[in-house]
Amino acid sequence: MKTIALSAKMLPALMLAATTLFATGAMAHGGFKCEEPKKEWKLRDDLEDKLKAEGWDVRKVKIDNGCYEVYGFDGKGQRREAYFNPKTFELVGDVPQK
Repeated sequence: MKTIALSAKMLPALMLAATTLFATGAMAHGGFKCEEPKKEWKLRDDLEDKLKAEGWDVRKVKIDNGCYEVYGFDGKGQRREAYFNPKTFELVGDVPQK
């Protein structure tokens, strides 16, 4: 019976921890935004070529919040999820990877 009471007491703390974890993940992914007109965007393949020339192993490139979102490994072998401005290819943001 004590185990059930202990679990019930821990439930609010566990719910708070889970909510914080999910909110932090959402902010990390939704915090980057690019607002360049689509007609001014450079080609996705050109970004991939640029990154490969810098030593990246590009696994996937997609569009998220108007930015190019790149998944892969940088020139140092670090796993990356990076956001680039589609007009300038400037790094807009990076999501830490484990």
